[in-house]
Amino acid sequence: MPHSTAPRPSPSPSREREGSFVPDALIASDITAYLAQHQRKSLLRFITCGSVDDGKSTLIGRLLYDSRAIFADQLSALEADSKRVGTQGQNIDFALLVDGLAAEREQGITIDVAYRFFATEKRKFIVADTPGHEQYTRNMVTGASTADAAVILIDARKGVLTQTRRHSFLVHLLRLRHVVLAVNKMDLVGYDQGVFDAIVADYRAFATAIGITDFTAIPISGFVGDNIASRSDATPWYAGPTLIEHLETIDVETDVAQARPFRLPVQWVNRPDLDFRGFSGLIASGSVKPGDAVRILPSGRTTRVARIVTMDGDLPEAVAGQSVTLTLADEVDCSRGDVIATADNPPQVADQFRATIVWMAETPLLPGRSYWLKLGTQTVAATVQEPRHAIDVNTLAELSVKTLALNDIGVAEVYSDRDLVFEPFSEGADLGGFILIDRANNATVAAGMLTFALRRAQNVHWQAIDITRAAHAEQKGQTPRLLWFTGLSGSGKSTIANLVEKKLYALGRHSFLLDGDNVRHGLNKDLGFTDADRVENIRRIGEVAKLMTDAGLIVLTAFISPFRAERDMVRAMLPEDFVEIFIDTPLAEAEARDVKGLYAKARAGKIAHFTGISSPYEAPERPDIHIDTTRESPEAAADRIVEHILGTWSPAL
Repeated sequence: MPHSTAPRPSPSPSREREGSFVPDALIASDITAYLAQHQRKSLLRFITCGSVDDGKSTLIGRLLYDSRAIFADQLSALEADSKRVGTQGQNIDFALLVDGLAAEREQGITIDVAYRFFATEKRKFIVADTPGHEQYTRNMVTGASTADAAVILIDARKGVLTQTRRHSFLVHLLRLRHVVLAVNKMDLVGYDQGVFDAIVADYRAFATAIGITDFTAIPISGFVGDNIASRSDATPWYAGPTLIEHLETIDVETDVAQARPFRLPVQWVNRPDLDFRGFSGLIASGSVKPGDAVRILPSGRTTRVARIVTMDGDLPEAVAGQSVTLTLADEVDCSRGDVIATADNPPQVADQFRATIVWMAETPLLPGRSYWLKLGTQTVAATVQEPRHAIDVNTLAELSVKTLALNDIGVAEVYSDRDLVFEPFSEGADLGGFILIDRANNATVAAGMLTFALRRAQNVHWQAIDITRAAHAEQKGQTPRLLWFTGLSGSGKSTIANLVEKKLYALGRHSFLLDGDNVRHGLNKDLGFTDADRVENIRRIGEVAKLMTDAGLIVLTAFISPFRAERDMVRAMLPEDFVEIFIDTPLAEAEARDVKGLYAKARAGKIAHFTGISSPYEAPERPDIHIDTTRESPEAAADRIVEHILGTWSPAL
């Protein structure tokens, strides 16, 4: 593409410093009137995104400058910083108004999401400057999750790049309805209309393919200020709005949400005294009045709204975007995580879904592992199945994958441990967008968008059984339990578990031992030893053990089960029955006992994913029983376990 080699003209803010960059006089004379003036303005949240060095931070700095959101002292500091660490020579580097991290200033890039506020005569704005580097894509998703619009920047010299496509795809996934294509640095291509038209045509072809049917293209220069706040004489061929003019006319999401059916995710049950019980939360969509019929989900109970309570008194009506407390006409069961919705048009309830997932963690997805899923005010345990496919953002091809790695976008099925109140993400982010949290370290690992419920769950029902779990246990004269032995290979799990079962058998107890090696000959013979296969191995064993305890048995399992998250998953299946027994043997001692020669093969590289050598073992932090095999013999350990069982379970034992 042709471009100009002339030096960039320098903005000259110093000539305006005396008058324009001073606080509004109303602030000093009547602060209440000043605040009221801004309170009446609508608020638009938008993000800037695109590839590295497309000029996102510079554009935001220019927006702050042109909207008079910086003061004279800030301008002086900016001029000094520009000379010291700026990237524009002796000219002002507007990016420094946004790039606050030291690492960002040193590298001249954006790493974290930076939020800035500014206002014009017509509207207030919160803009999120999101990183362009691929490794920080997760931060871009964070910034876009609360935005109403996206300004996608393209360097006029480079055209549409991979990260431009990636961010555009994410913008579409996140259902940002308003997209601005800002072709930046037009001053560096001589304000050539042909360059602008070619980029817009190239982008339109890609945008149409991913489902973005409408966008507004504007030729700009963030550095010089062309078509930002005022029209540029350098682009007489462009007849559209300036960037700020366009942003002032966009419909905000709150206005759209008010037109949808009423939904209030309950954040808190407000019970200040015995005479008041209300349900507090932010109205996600729609409106509500006293007397309206509502439905409590997932229970499905119906009632009517009695009052709409706020700190400033009762309201005759409340709309999307307001935080309120509702009191109900009837005493119905409602708690945090439930959703109060209009009775005749409620959201859906399900426990199995198809979802699009953006993986945001360095550690890849482990299909079958239990994660915390947070959707609105609901938090449940959930598992993600092996992805159906990942999406190549360049070609839009569906790629066959076994897992999702950092920044991957894929489609998978998600199963929750109980019903979730939801809506497809296309109908609203409040009940359609979720995050996944690692249960071991509480790190957010993914963001997702629910597409639809898997209907097959509606055809599978629990069968009522006359002989209950309690009846089975009473018949056997014992309390069912799951004794979960965990430890390194060679630690002595199977030996001690076998001794425990022999002692229980001698005492007339009904038990069954599930050994790791034995199970892999049948039930789990299709599984290997990758991290994902280990997760599925433990999940299946947990399900089998649960059925056996329902039959009234004392179940013993001897598995390495190296991951805390999977042991916690099984504990969640049987919260009252699970007894974690840590067979604690140092790695060197376990190797010395290596009668099968497995450690030697693993160290020679002949066995992949071997726990303790090439795959980690996460020791229990608070086991129910801790056996140190360097101090206690297998026989003594078995006696202590049986004594614990007989002494703590129930008189029936």
